[in-house]
Amino acid sequence: MEGPEYDVVVVGGGPAGLSAALVLSRARRRVAVVDAGSPRNALATHMQGFLSRDGTPPGELAAAGRSEITGYGGEVVEDRVEGAERTGGEGSGLLVRLAGGRVLRARRLLVATGLRDELPDLPGLSERWGEDVLHCPYCHGYEVRDTPLGVLGTMDGSVHQALLIRNWSQDVVFFPHTLGLAGHEREELDARGVRVVEGEVERLVVDGGRLRGVRLADGTVVPRDTLFVSPRFVANDELLVALGCESDEDGSAEADSFGCTSLPDVWVAGNAVDPAAQVVDAVSQGSRAAVAINGDLVDEEVRRAVGERRAARGGDGGRAARAGRREE
Repeated sequence: MEGPEYDVVVVGGGPAGLSAALVLSRARRRVAVVDAGSPRNALATHMQGFLSRDGTPPGELAAAGRSEITGYGGEVVEDRVEGAERTGGEGSGLLVRLAGGRVLRARRLLVATGLRDELPDLPGLSERWGEDVLHCPYCHGYEVRDTPLGVLGTMDGSVHQALLIRNWSQDVVFFPHTLGLAGHEREELDARGVRVVEGEVERLVVDGGRLRGVRLADGTVVPRDTLFVSPRFVANDELLVALGCESDEDGSAEADSFGCTSLPDVWVAGNAVDPAAQVVDAVSQGSRAAVAINGDLVDEEVRRAVGERRAARGGDGGRAARAGRREE
């Protein structure tokens, strides 16, 4: 059954989606945020590097955002979007179908569904993800400073990651694993005091509910307290793809600097379009997209109002002319 019309339906209740909904609600737009309740940072206990909110639990930030949005009349719907389709041609609005059976009608759609991390298939790694297996030195480096750290080679950027992490500890080991190292990379690691331990990694050694070390295929165990890993970022862009949004060469949704996709009534913000965006970036992108969406809606409303006014004037003029001819 179709529900009431919304100016904007926001898919995703993370920082980008909530930020956009707050701005739109304050602009007196009817907004619904559909949140499936599976945030990427669910395992994180604290959010770091966010000015004035450093150390805040992610769940606390989300709860505050929801409260602010509903305080301005916005709605938060706890459900999962199964699909979306147009009611007609472009500009006709969209139907957003939820897993619970509800259908929302929207003039504009903002997709802020984030991304998922694909981790290397190593025993013990996924179990410690978000605990003592980490990926972002800016998010977690300070908390593990001056302790034995490791970096697992998984992609071209892993060497750079190890060079960065050296800022937080003098004891950093780089495990190339299956990654080949160029001569200049070895030189750079050595110059920075990062020890390279050759050999394929077999598994992580976990004991007492914490990481103890990294075990190589030859049985050698290198003691480490924390291991940094670069996962493969995969955007949760299934909805964008199904709607027919164009993608760039990297496979990401193509969007302008405000988040407008190749479809003028579909927008995107946060990690769904920018894998490198941290929480503060996602909040900014959501706000920026919201301002642009509201401006787009105003433009549409102005065009409609002008058209209706011209039609009304034309009708009045026609009646006056006919009355004049009758008097003659």
